[in-house]
Amino acid sequence: MSKYVLDTGILLGYMRGAVYSEFIEKEFKISEPPNISLISVVSIGELYALSFRLKWGNDKKEKLNELIRRIPYMNINHQDILNKYAEIDAYSQGYHPHKKRPEGMSAKNMGKNDIWIAATAAVSLATLLTTDHDFDHLNKIFLNVEYIDPKMK
Repeated sequence: MSKYVLDTGILLGYMRGAVYSEFIEKEFKISEPPNISLISVVSIGELYALSFRLKWGNDKKEKLNELIRRIPYMNINHQDILNKYAEIDAYSQGYHPHKKRPEGMSAKNMGKNDIWIAATAAVSLATLLTTDHDFDHLNKIFLNVEYIDPKMK
């Protein structure tokens, strides 16, 4: 059994029927039991905000709601997630008391939503599937990160 947290870009790919969503199904089998897929409530907020910004119509909003109904989501009001958020932010900025950044690696400013999503994956002991490189510096330190190229053909 494998567990995955799907980043916002992955969810967008599923909504759009992107080639990389087919790749994810074949490679990771995220929809096949006993594998488990989760999303952070933060990604839901990001997608709702995007729907306003891009003026999605009712059909697209319903497709979004259908996707959200199919995949369980995790709230962030859990003490372990709150603690992990603080750890990841401190590490990214170079202030973690026990986990030092590799020599020569400078501090990294992460978007706050990305920190919440990473904390959710870390606490869930899930691999984070993402279409961006914002989480690379956390790979194998706080969680496992799998980058999916959104431009794949």
